[in-house]
Amino acid sequence: MKKVKVIRNTNKPIQKVRLTVQSLFTLLSVWIGVEFYFFITYLESGGKTFFMNRPPGVDGYLPISSLMSLRYTVASGDIHWAHPAGIFILLAIILVSFIFGKSFCSWLCPVGLISESLGDLGEKIFKRKIKMPKFLDYPLRSLKYLMLAFFAYVIFFAMDIAALKMFLDSPYNQVADIKMYYFFANISRFSLIVIVVLALLSVVFRNFWCRYLCPYGAFLSFFTFLSPYKIKRSIPTCIDCDKCNKVCPSFINIAKAKVVISDECTSCLNCVDACPVKNTLELKSVITKKTIKPRTVAIAIVVLFMAVTGLGMLTGNWQNKMELSDYIEHMKNIESSTYSHPTGTEHLEEINKETSEMNVNRERMKQ
Repeated sequence: MKKVKVIRNTNKPIQKVRLTVQSLFTLLSVWIGVEFYFFITYLESGGKTFFMNRPPGVDGYLPISSLMSLRYTVASGDIHWAHPAGIFILLAIILVSFIFGKSFCSWLCPVGLISESLGDLGEKIFKRKIKMPKFLDYPLRSLKYLMLAFFAYVIFFAMDIAALKMFLDSPYNQVADIKMYYFFANISRFSLIVIVVLALLSVVFRNFWCRYLCPYGAFLSFFTFLSPYKIKRSIPTCIDCDKCNKVCPSFINIAKAKVVISDECTSCLNCVDACPVKNTLELKSVITKKTIKPRTVAIAIVVLFMAVTGLGMLTGNWQNKMELSDYIEHMKNIESSTYSHPTGTEHLEEINKETSEMNVNRERMKQ
């Protein structure tokens, strides 16, 4: 440990604020789930039970459909009518991640809160953090990027805009939220075993799902590198106490970095809280070189997220364009093959073939 004049860090820790924000967003997600449950039971009963409107926020749990809709919106200039709220939720998450790195994962994501809680439980049980061996850690971390690459290929390369619209208009996509509900409500034994295994692994290895398997986190990692705010370490005042490394949930070697640039950093600010020396670990702008206070980060993340989603509400692009009668009709045949989940590249080829034939027919009609 270096001998330097130490000015004690008197800043108030931000972790209670962060966990409060994340918990409130989790409770909001739970409430959305409750609303959606009563909406579906109403449809199942044919309109005979207690009714609650479909919550548009459920679109936030359809990231693939939301990314498809976003690409369609950028290419066509139109907001697709099936799950419009998902576009604004995705845009809000991208904006927050672009400014403050992969902060969505540690500040807003309900799955992140569950994963963190399981990791805390593991530390209490084992009295320490258990780190995956390097020879396994690096290959496993690549899995989420491989999954992301597959989804990116499908959305941006395998389907043209006409095929994309055809998928977004499909009966399956129209009720993708209901299909997602049934996946968990009628969960198979295999799926339940997978979830339990992932939960147990998250107890042993902190943030197992987030670190190795979450394609959403992999997607947001790219915005971390573009973020104007980075955690910076002041080498002259650092006393090499290693406290930042000990609290980092992502096992980043902060104590040896001048600027923290890592795809695993979630801007949780645990390291900033743990640093005992004033102005030694701070979140700074790489452009203006100015420090941003942790509480300002908390306020900014919430305000930015609410501003973008609020824009969707104010412009009338939050609720989808489906009537209750449409949902009732869909429910009558939801178990049929028409509503089955698209699988494999063969299905994509069929969609592209159908759209090509439609385009050819349109050209013939023009002639």
